[in-house]
Amino acid sequence: MLDFFTFKHFKRSPSLLHAVTTKSNDLPYEFSLALHTGEDTENIVANRNKLSNLLNSSEQLHYIVANQTHSDNIKIITNKETKGWESLENAVEDCDALITDVKGVVLNILTADCVPILLYDKQKEVVAAVHAGWKGTKAKIVSKTVKKMTEVYGCDPKEIMAGVAPSIGRCCYEVDADVAKHFFDIPEGFTPVGEKYMLDLPFINKEQLLHAGIKEKNIEMSHTCTACEVERFFSYRKEQGCSGRFMSMIGIKNKKEDDEN
Repeated sequence: MLDFFTFKHFKRSPSLLHAVTTKSNDLPYEFSLALHTGEDTENIVANRNKLSNLLNSSEQLHYIVANQTHSDNIKIITNKETKGWESLENAVEDCDALITDVKGVVLNILTADCVPILLYDKQKEVVAAVHAGWKGTKAKIVSKTVKKMTEVYGCDPKEIMAGVAPSIGRCCYEVDADVAKHFFDIPEGFTPVGEKYMLDLPFINKEQLLHAGIKEKNIEMSHTCTACEVERFFSYRKEQGCSGRFMSMIGIKNKKEDDEN
């Protein structure tokens, strides 16, 4: 049976739809949802369609998936449409953060160790999904996404809620100095071990959220390491180059659906 990881503070908002998928041995490729890693497209699309059916929406939802490139590129989604869900050909190109205020549109991030971050401004009814590997974290993509939400939609960072989804933790993410050096200004974000460093990307992204003006009480950390919980989540590092990816998703339900509920 499929289950989801969810955030407690997001679940308090009935108009918000969010979920983080997990593995399932009963489905193709353990319920991987990635089209870009070489698996049979038909089976991956079947997994995605099963996911959309499980979300129990009474009205059709539209799904946005990006071609993630470890950049700090941010895309504003202004149309109620589906992109990148059944084919890579129409995915949002070269993008690692998505923002929208369009109801019925679900933003999606694919990961297997990198940090997925979901953002929600209840006042302005704006959501965002961010993919932050070490390169995106170095580029402060999550801070830039918060800034873009304020510039485009007038969001107040103090009103934004954040969920930092399962990702590889300090316990398992060993890096060389050439990676760690980019975060030496945050000494609490890593632990030196010999000539290596145990890097804490979830913590560093939390620090960036705080610096962007988000209140600490509005940031919910998963405290879940994908490498430690590899039975439940895909981990590229733990599985030595796995092709599976899980999905972190967020969207605001259609108004008609809210009224029915």
